[in-house]
Formats: sequence, structure tokens, C-alpha cells
Amino acid sequence: MISKLSARLLVLAGLFNVVIWPRFAKAVTDDDRAWAGEHWHSAPQAFFWVHAVLIVTAMTLGVVVLVIGIRAHRSPRV
Repeated sequence: MISKLSARLLVLAGLFNVVIWPRFAKAVTDDDRAWAGEHWHSAPQAFFWVHAVLIVTAMTLGVVVLVIGIRAHRSPRV
């Protein structure tokens, strides 16, 4: 059993990840180090791929934590 306080913390942590990481993704794609030449019209570099994996992993975990938190918060106490 997860307490309501812990469930709220999980929801907040999940929301934080869902809100923050897309903004970070935009910053990475706008960075000159992510591309060999012009943005989106040249080959992505290692900088891009490393951060893409980081962002996808963090977003996935964030959504999982958010779902667990919401389900725990909605569950009836026995």
C-alpha cells in the first residue's frame, strides 16, 4: 500500500518529468552541437542521440511514475 502523501509525491514527480523534458528536448534540437550542419536538414550528431535516449527514458519513467501515483491516489483504503 502506498500512502496518499506518497501517491501525491509520485504524481508531482511524474508531472515534473512530463512538463520539463519536452522543453529540454526543444533546447537540444536547437543546439548547434546536435547537427552536422543546418538544423533538421543535416545528420544528427552523437550529442543529439545521447540526449534523445536520455529524454525518451526520462519521459517513459515519468509517465510510469505518474500513472502509479494516480492509481495509488485513487485506490480505496482498506
